[in-house]
Amino acid sequence: MSKQTAYQARLPDSSGYIEYPQNEHEIWQALYDRQQGNLGQFACDAYLNGLADLSLPRDRIPQLSEIDQVLHAATGWKTAGVPALISFEKFFQLLANKEFPVATFIRSKEEFDYLQEPDIFHEIFGHCPLLTNDSFARFSHQYGKLGLAASKEERVFLARLYWFTVEFGLIRNRQNELKIYGGGILSSPGETLYAMSDAPLIKSFDLVDILRTPYRIDIMQPVYYAIESIDYLDEIVKMDIMAAVTKARELGLHTPLFEPKSKAS
Repeated sequence: MSKQTAYQARLPDSSGYIEYPQNEHEIWQALYDRQQGNLGQFACDAYLNGLADLSLPRDRIPQLSEIDQVLHAATGWKTAGVPALISFEKFFQLLANKEFPVATFIRSKEEFDYLQEPDIFHEIFGHCPLLTNDSFARFSHQYGKLGLAASKEERVFLARLYWFTVEFGLIRNRQNELKIYGGGILSSPGETLYAMSDAPLIKSFDLVDILRTPYRIDIMQPVYYAIESIDYLDEIVKMDIMAAVTKARELGLHTPLFEPKSKAS
C-alpha cells in the first residue's frame, strides 16, 4: 500500500466536490457497462442488493457524499477520500473508524482490465455495495481494529486474510454455485471471467491456510478461497485470528503457485 504509483488523486474543493474531466467519466461508464453484463450471473446476492441500494450513476463518477448517505444509513459507515496509495497504519485506522478509503482517481484505458492500484471504480463499484451488508461491515470493522493493534510482522499475514476475502473472495453456495464477493474481482472485467473459468484453483476457506498463502498483486490469482455465504464473515470475526497468525508464522508460507518475483507478498 505504500509503493509508488503514477496516478494522482483528484482533490475536492472547499465544499467537498471533486471535479473530474469528461474522459474520466467515460472510463467509468465503459467499466460500469462492461461489468453490468457480468454481475447478474457471477456476483453474490448481497453485492447485488447493495448495488441496487447505492443506485450508482452509470454515466459519471459519483461524489463520495452520495455514497456516504447510503452507507451511513445502512451500517454506519462512510467513505474517506485518500491519495492513490496509503500506509497500512492509515488503512487500518480508517477501517477501525468505519471509514472506507477511496482513492479519488480512475484508471487509464491502458489498464482497463486489471489495475494494481485501487482506483475509485475498484473502491466504489467493487467494495461499497457490500458495505451496506451487516456481516461484511462487521468483518471490515474488526479487521481494522486487529490490524491497528498488530505488529508490522503480523500485518503482513493479516494482509493475506484481506486479500483472499474482501479483495478476491468467492462464495460457494449450497447449490455448489460459485459467486463473487471480492471487490478486486468485481471491479475487474478481466478477472471476473478468469475467476469463473476452470483456470484457477478454488479452495474452501481455512484461516491458517489463507494466512500461509503468498500472493502477487500484478497477476490474475492462481488460487481463490470460497466461503459458504456472506454471513460466514461473522464466523470469521469470532475466530481467534491473531492466534492463527501466530500459528501461520510458525508453520511458514506455502510454496507459491506463481512465478517468483522479488516483491511478491
